Amino acid sequence: RFIIMKYLLLLTLLIISKSIYSQDLNARVQILAPQIPNSNKRTLDVLETSIKDFLNGRRWTSDALQAQERIDCNFVITITDWDGSSNFKAEAQIQSNRPIYNTSYSSTILNISDKDFGFNYSEGQTLDFSDQSYISNLSSLLAFYAYIITGMDYDTFSKFGGTAYFQKAQTVLNNAQNAPNTGWKAFENLRNRFWLVENLTNKSYNPIRESMYNYHRDGLDVMAENSSKGRKAIFSLLPQLQKIDKQKQGSLLNQLFFTAKSDELINILNSADQQERMKAFNILSDIDPANSLKYEALKKSR
Repeated sequence: RFIIMKYLLLLTLLIISKSIYSQDLNARVQILAPQIPNSNKRTLDVLETSIKDFLNGRRWTSDALQAQERIDCNFVITITDWDGSSNFKAEAQIQSNRPIYNTSYSSTILNISDKDFGFNYSEGQTLDFSDQSYISNLSSLLAFYAYIITGMDYDTFSKFGGTAYFQKAQTVLNNAQNAPNTGWKAFENLRNRFWLVENLTNKSYNPIRESMYNYHRDGLDVMAENSSKGRKAIFSLLPQLQKIDKQKQGSLLNQLFFTAKSDELINILNSADQQERMKAFNILSDIDPANSLKYEALKKSR
């Protein structure tokens, strides 16, 4: 009897341990359908739960992450067309955040819009996924971004730490090349999933990935103890990013960096002296013209 109880206790501990360490993402999911009249709310609620369970219930990393180490991310999926059955056209806004050392602040790592987030889903359908083959567009989309989120997070904690996860995203993309859905192929769009993973796995873009690491580890993670040192580390990256931009004009990865970081950069550099802020304004306006009006704040005297 004692042996049976000991076995049951061990089994319980293993189950508890697995539940603690089986989740890598802390994903919040929201399904919106403002353009769909009389949409079946129950189906959308079930879909939302299925996506949340898929993202949060799987191991995306090779590490045993504790609860506080799970990667915070948001998936806002807007249904643009629905045939009332299983065929959905949608767009998605995907964002992930990273906690900053010794603070309660979280920094945006990824903020990307996917306009080709179409899929088929029937209420109660199990979302199956395999790294070896394409099963459905929805599970492939979710897995692809789960690996991208994980890789970009890991890149901020160790230099090129996300490489293995970008390669997994590449495998998902390769498996989807014969899928009827758009967004997976090079010729369809210069700002789609193909080019996202191409930039992240192309060694010529490694300086951008290295800058992401330095920005967070030498910059943001230092600022709680020494704000001036952290700010200077971030400021020193701007000429490097400008150089990359000249070589890779309009690259997707460069744009993603500033989509995530423009507001944060202004807040950080606003405390610099006038000369440094003017230099930052000139560089940022040059490499990120889409946000040039935002950077005007750096020119104002304090």
